[in-house]
Amino acid sequence: MQRYGAEFVGTFWLVLGGCGSAVLAAAFPEVGIGLHGVSLAFGLTVLTMAFAIGHVSGCHLNPAVSIGLWAGGRFEASQLVPYIASQVLGAVAAGGVLYLIASGAPGFDVAGGFASNGYAEHSPGGYDLKSAFVTEVVMTGMFLVIILGATDARAPKGFAPIAIGLGLTLIHLISIPVTNTSVNPARSTGVALYVGGWAISQLWLFWVAPILGAVAGAVTYRAIGGSSD
Repeated sequence: MQRYGAEFVGTFWLVLGGCGSAVLAAAFPEVGIGLHGVSLAFGLTVLTMAFAIGHVSGCHLNPAVSIGLWAGGRFEASQLVPYIASQVLGAVAAGGVLYLIASGAPGFDVAGGFASNGYAEHSPGGYDLKSAFVTEVVMTGMFLVIILGATDARAPKGFAPIAIGLGLTLIHLISIPVTNTSVNPARSTGVALYVGGWAISQLWLFWVAPILGAVAGAVTYRAIGGSSD
């Protein structure tokens, strides 16, 4: 239960910190943090939680990561369902807190997106379904390569949270214009439920593509790096 609680709290922090920066601070008058700040915020949430709860639960914070770690031989299949449930619940709770905060500003409307992920007319840059799918698969695959490599028993000790956090920052710098960056089904679900409509109808992509990418990344790392854990 400690592990599940840690995954709940960690995913809560990821969604509140990452999506919160996008909703509350990205375009704030004159001192908005923009794409670069939001990218860094997502990376910082993972970096800080990896140090805080990595020794408790492994700090997955992401159903695709849990599935990818299983595919990479680093995680038990029996733990997938409770881990994923904890992550999704943490993300939804964070979405609720963020909604309570954001709705206190005049003119707030979830129709603005509420940091949801999307494609076509709901992509920040207008990218189509194909582009969104390829982006989410490839970015999640590379994220798993980073995670598996940084946490390999042969890797330098103590630096994995930094590599993983910076890796997620880079992923956001690349892909926010395409999908608003998911690579995490829980993160997508946590805000889409409050937007409803189009965000729910497009949510399937942000489950399917990251999971496929995570498995591909795990297979790739096992091919190039072996199976050392």
